[in-house]
Amino acid sequence: MVDVQSAEQPAWVPDEQIRERSRLLAAMRAWGFGDDAAAVTELNERAIADPEWFWRAATTDLGVDFSVPFDRAVDDSAGKPFPRWFTGGGVNIARLAAHRHAQGPAADRLAVVYEGDEGERRTLTFAELDTQVRRFAANLTQLGVRRGDRVVLFMPVVPDAAVAFLAIAMIGAVSVPTFSGYAPDALATRLQDSEAVLLVTADGTTRRGKRVELKATADAALESAPTVDKVVVIRHLGTEVPMREGRDVYYDELDLDPAPVPTADTESNDPLTIVYTSGTTGRPKGIVHSHGGFAVKTAVDFGYGFDVHEGDVVSWITDLGWLVGPMLMTGPLQLGATIVMIEGLPTHPTAHRMWEIVERNGVTVAGIAPTAARALKAAGDAVIHTMPSLRTFVSTGEAWDEPTWWWLFQEVGGGTRPIVNYSGGTEVGGGILIGYPFLPAAPAAFTGALPGVDAAVFGEDGTPVVGEIGELVVRNTFPGMTHAFWQDDERYLETYWNQWDGVWVHGDLASIDDQGMWRIHGRSDDTIKLSGRRVGPAEIEAALLRDNRIAEVAVIGVPDELRGQRAVAFAVLRSAGQTPEDLQDTAIGNAGRSFAPSVVVVESLPKTKNGKIMRRAIRSRYLGTPTGDMSSLDPATPLEAIPVSAGDEQE
Repeated sequence: MVDVQSAEQPAWVPDEQIRERSRLLAAMRAWGFGDDAAAVTELNERAIADPEWFWRAATTDLGVDFSVPFDRAVDDSAGKPFPRWFTGGGVNIARLAAHRHAQGPAADRLAVVYEGDEGERRTLTFAELDTQVRRFAANLTQLGVRRGDRVVLFMPVVPDAAVAFLAIAMIGAVSVPTFSGYAPDALATRLQDSEAVLLVTADGTTRRGKRVELKATADAALESAPTVDKVVVIRHLGTEVPMREGRDVYYDELDLDPAPVPTADTESNDPLTIVYTSGTTGRPKGIVHSHGGFAVKTAVDFGYGFDVHEGDVVSWITDLGWLVGPMLMTGPLQLGATIVMIEGLPTHPTAHRMWEIVERNGVTVAGIAPTAARALKAAGDAVIHTMPSLRTFVSTGEAWDEPTWWWLFQEVGGGTRPIVNYSGGTEVGGGILIGYPFLPAAPAAFTGALPGVDAAVFGEDGTPVVGEIGELVVRNTFPGMTHAFWQDDERYLETYWNQWDGVWVHGDLASIDDQGMWRIHGRSDDTIKLSGRRVGPAEIEAALLRDNRIAEVAVIGVPDELRGQRAVAFAVLRSAGQTPEDLQDTAIGNAGRSFAPSVVVVESLPKTKNGKIMRRAIRSRYLGTPTGDMSSLDPATPLEAIPVSAGDEQE
């Protein structure tokens, strides 16, 4: 195991204004706790030991209103992997995120802002959002959608996406958000697996200014999706597309004044949405989230983790197929905050697009992935943006390298805004670990688990470790964790629960240092063993990125006859052209001879459509083995940019 060093001094130290504003610290004081790091630990210990107390207290404090009070916060009578949350409680996401804000002081406040790939901007107030949600819900009912039916969303992150997501929830149907960049086969698989009855799509979208034919992709996918009866098409680009009579209807041609339909009296555990994640083999996994669990989890993460209040403005570059899309349409909206949905990339059409969006919309909380930060840094954004409204960065997606973290913190944020590090996953409905903005923090680190989460790092023998890299695990359950996989309990148990009895194994490598700072070191199935030591690729990548000539890098482990494994790094240089002769020498100098990889210079790294580097696909391509499900690959980052090895490494 690799020793984990602790930081001597925190990089972030909050001022009193940030501490006084904190929703979580205010709640803790009201509950009789202190307000320092030890008190946060004490709160979490009590929340884990007494979930009935904590989840009742949290739902009351955060305003997650149940139309019918729940009987019990948690019921695990079906077994620990299959808990039911807030049993007997009546709750509907549409009521929380739209209905209750449509009257009173919030009615005229912006609820949804759309920032387009080419600078377009559209908005909806809370009153307008609720009106459109109710209208579309009634039209869905007219189109034959019933409670429990699945409706697939294959569309850009336009305001109509939020309308559709909440309207589907309103009538008790189940949304299935998908990536807007899917090929027909990938979309067809999700239509088939969910047995969807209706598809909501658009004529097209754009990425880097180039047209993406959504309707054409949908038509091809529908050829092998017999359960879909109706298709609703949004005129996003305003271009003509083929429409099949009797099946297809334009969104703007639906009934403008349909007979109202009631909001479904959904129970807490009724399914809200199915978010599919891709695996290396087999069919995608359908992650099932419920009204009660997802409402409470997103309220906790945005309210207590990111300190979002009523009137805040939260921006994020995302896609409906990434969990952040549904989270954004649930968490901030129910808290009365505005969401800014951003289509496209952070560096198009300009290298400072992100900061212009923050300034234009008065963003207070800006979500950004480390991959996006690296792209902005590599683009050489020299424009100074004051961003007076911005209070906090939130980062998620993958592990940070410290040079990019420091760039965002100091050069962009001026050292006055915390970077709230946040890590979890689709399967848990949000986060496991958080860097609380009101606590001092080391660079690129987390200060602990989110409230109610019993997280730990396990060594190979299944016992907790400190100062070493191990498996990130959760020893309890909490609202937001998936209600198994869609129609596949056995695969769910095999994936998360079967390694150690009663323990959720998340699939990330993590560590805790002697000062209590947590770090993520990449996916555990990407682990490399070098000279008998277990190393996460993120460690080596962070070391290589100290070389300013390297813009991006991905490290994999490949078989080696003498050492078992050796590391190979695929590096994208800031300046294209000849590879510097000393690149390998600087790799050794930065990573150390025992861990230094051989360096292969490439033009680009394959990434998912939400910007994550696909290390397993890189390894498969390099070794010439099957790549598995590649439906999430961004076509702009082709796998073919990775060379195939000369054949000296064999499985």
